[in-house]
Amino acid sequence: MPHNVDLFWSFRSPYSYLAIPRIKEIVNEYDVTVNVRPVYPIAVRTPKFFKDVNPLWIDYLMTDIQRVGDMNGIPISWPRPDPVKMNRQTKEIPLEQPYIHRLTHLGVAAAETGDGLAFIDKISELIWNGKTRGWHEGDHLASAAAAAGFDLATLDSMIADDFDGYAAKVGTNQAALEAAGHWGVPTLAYNNEAFFGQDRVDVCLWRMQQDGLSRRR
Repeated sequence: MPHNVDLFWSFRSPYSYLAIPRIKEIVNEYDVTVNVRPVYPIAVRTPKFFKDVNPLWIDYLMTDIQRVGDMNGIPISWPRPDPVKMNRQTKEIPLEQPYIHRLTHLGVAAAETGDGLAFIDKISELIWNGKTRGWHEGDHLASAAAAAGFDLATLDSMIADDFDGYAAKVGTNQAALEAAGHWGVPTLAYNNEAFFGQDRVDVCLWRMQQDGLSRRR
């Protein structure tokens, strides 16, 4: 019997990016459907987060994502530009955000109309792998979307015509994330049990195997 799992995910989360290769392996190997449910980053949902967090956290984060990437053979570098505009000195998050709403809404539209996992995989690889600075310029996004089987212009038209509607859908995803028992990303939610972090993907797999998850034939 096929299993379903929700993936709560953010384009600004390095751990979300690092989780994708293992999630793809599981989807290819096991009879499971991953429902991609993009949310806004914690910096947008909780603008004071970076002001309140322990100052050691950011340095630790930067060290940890690099070594996790190196350990798994996943290239990673902090995006330029950052998907969330932030004053690095004051940690202020301005209301005007030129990138993250579009990215998140594109992710929702892709999940509604096609293979959402393929879309977030290709777009996050473009943003995070360190090979492309100015990922928002030229045809970079369009090429990444095409590699996932999407026409970027079509997705952009969908979200441009209904900003409030897609913002509401993101809000629904965020509420579902909290209802499952967590607030961070990446989180896999299976039977309302939350598995937070790229290092909990295989724990979620184990739980599904307990419920009879089988390999694809």
